[in-house]
Amino acid sequence: MKPHIGKQISNRMFFVLLSLSLALTLVSWCVLTYGGVVNLRLLPTPSATLAAGLQLLRTGEFIKDVSASVARVLFGFFVSASFAIPIGIFAGSSRKIEALFIPLIGTFRYLPAAAFIPLTILWFGIGATQKISIIFISVFFYLTLMVADVVQGIRREWIETAVTLGATPAQLLWRVVVPASVPGVWDALRTMMGVGWTTIIIAELVNAEDGLGARIQVASRFLRTDQILFVVAVIGFIGLILDWSFRVLGKRLFRWSNV
Repeated sequence: MKPHIGKQISNRMFFVLLSLSLALTLVSWCVLTYGGVVNLRLLPTPSATLAAGLQLLRTGEFIKDVSASVARVLFGFFVSASFAIPIGIFAGSSRKIEALFIPLIGTFRYLPAAAFIPLTILWFGIGATQKISIIFISVFFYLTLMVADVVQGIRREWIETAVTLGATPAQLLWRVVVPASVPGVWDALRTMMGVGWTTIIIAELVNAEDGLGARIQVASRFLRTDQILFVVAVIGFIGLILDWSFRVLGKRLFRWSNV
């Protein structure tokens, strides 16, 4: 049997398979709902979900909720990355800095960000700052460790060659370590963006005045499962757009890598 790992498929085949997957999901949904297999109050039909979504869009408030969630994620993610990337690079390059930061960061990694929601509410209230702080907690610790692992995974012969040629520690860092790490760091950013996007929805489910999580919470109070399903679909679609943007931009910036 010939190995299939690493084999590429055409873009046409990719979209055919993707369309087939989506079609099967939609058909299953239709069978379960229009066929009367499930209670429609628990799982509404596709047409009812679409109608509920259009109703939300007509009010204009839903667009504000989308904007609020996206803005919080992007800002919190940017702040997290601004701290995590340099700490991760230095920790991956220096055993002293690794010993100083990584054990503590590794400990906090196992603490779920949702557990900090009550505490951050006491610290920052229920506004946007509290939501951004949850994004920071969910992204910073994992991203720092991922960046450090990327740096430590740089090929040793590159480091040894630079040292042999007389590179100073600063030159080694900026001319070898950082350029070699950028594709891997970008891939880590792409992964953690998904984590941040998931976390903001969780944060907005608790005492939020706006945002997609708050919209789900309001809909659940009135048993509007059709609205909940529509919001969930929008959350997934925005997540795919963010991931696709990272993937496409990464391929253009780092053509020599597998990002």
